[in-house]
Amino acid sequence: MSKDYYRILGINRGATEDEIKKAYRKLARELHPDANAEDNEWAERKMKEINEAYEVLGDKEKREQYDQESQSQPKTSKERVVGAEATTGEADFDWGLRPKSLDEYVGQRETVERLHIAILASKQRGETLDHLLVHGPPGLGKTTLAYIIAEELDREISITSGPALERPGDVMPFLTNADDGDIIFIDEIHRLPRVVEEFLYSAMEDYMVNFTLDKGMYSKPLPFRLKKFTIIGATTRPAMLTRPLRDRFGIQQHLDFYDESDLVKIARRSSRILHTKIETAGAHELARRARGTPRIVNRLLRRVRDYAQVRADGVISKEVAEAALKLEGIDELGLDRLDHGVLNVIKDIYNGGPVGIEALAATLNEEVDTLVDVVEPYLLKIGFLARTPSGRRITRRAYEHLGEPPPPGAITIQPSLLDEAFDANESLRQKAKAQRKGEIGAEKNEEK
Repeated sequence: MSKDYYRILGINRGATEDEIKKAYRKLARELHPDANAEDNEWAERKMKEINEAYEVLGDKEKREQYDQESQSQPKTSKERVVGAEATTGEADFDWGLRPKSLDEYVGQRETVERLHIAILASKQRGETLDHLLVHGPPGLGKTTLAYIIAEELDREISITSGPALERPGDVMPFLTNADDGDIIFIDEIHRLPRVVEEFLYSAMEDYMVNFTLDKGMYSKPLPFRLKKFTIIGATTRPAMLTRPLRDRFGIQQHLDFYDESDLVKIARRSSRILHTKIETAGAHELARRARGTPRIVNRLLRRVRDYAQVRADGVISKEVAEAALKLEGIDELGLDRLDHGVLNVIKDIYNGGPVGIEALAATLNEEVDTLVDVVEPYLLKIGFLARTPSGRRITRRAYEHLGEPPPPGAITIQPSLLDEAFDANESLRQKAKAQRKGEIGAEKNEEK
């Protein structure tokens, strides 16, 4: 039994029967088809999971049996070293490594430049920054950006999340306590209940909310004027945001996976903060296996630092990094045992595919969401997995990585137009940079 029913319902293991029922009803409202018209497949899958979880946890005998069985289970794949989600006890470690300004922020150059211009313009005009929506995979720095923006603007920031705001009364303290220019950061904003989302419309657009006094025929709306604040919303699922809410964000930025050179800079910066010596080759080994995610490169640094201290002389070299990550079961591309399990099951049991996601999850004894949200994105990104109308298939590149000759019918993934455009853009940028350096050098020679 690999599913964590408590996590699915968003409750702790000591939850009462009333708390379990309340959590189930809340999720059932959020996952109603009318509230998820743009992602019905995901909503149906989640609804099936919460029904399964409630069927077990809502029954006293089934819950006791589940608790006894789950105590003997090993750690789940949610706690994997190369998982992008934050793990227990990681927040304090990451906090000291976060950059404090846009100048310190590594990577996402175009996004940082656009935000830098927007912040400077708002400060020069003395206006409040537009509401900002930041979306992208987990672990790329959305929360860090929110803190940096508050620091750059020299304003206060309040932190909350979509699941924590169950009704309009929950969001009112954040709105009424916000001063002009203050930041309200809402993580997982796609999980806002519809009633809270609609309550925010007038607050975001007109900086005004309406209270209703009394009930029935004696009810009376009471308008309340708010200060001009900025909401920063973060989400990994922008498609789940309704159009009216999405349109109220004047600035919308997407964070993409980092390239290896930026991750090397992050690894070296973090090692300096942690007073750990790291060689350039060692930093490259961490960056290669970090799956394009800063959170993962910092986590790997933490693990390798321990290994270097105990098994080596405290210096993270290429050899030390390779040995430490091999011990963790992470290969040279950042794939761990679960990734290899997915690829090998498709290769050996389903003859390379196609295979449906439900059948694959059942074979691996994993949750469907774990495969869809945690495992598949990186395998798709590196071209090891293909989603076809008939199911998942592994590619020719995956066979080669696994050390086996690909069969004649193996899929070959071609570079996408987006990748080609990005490569061309990067090439032009490098040429322009070299040209500017040449012009500057020529000017200096003329001055001499």
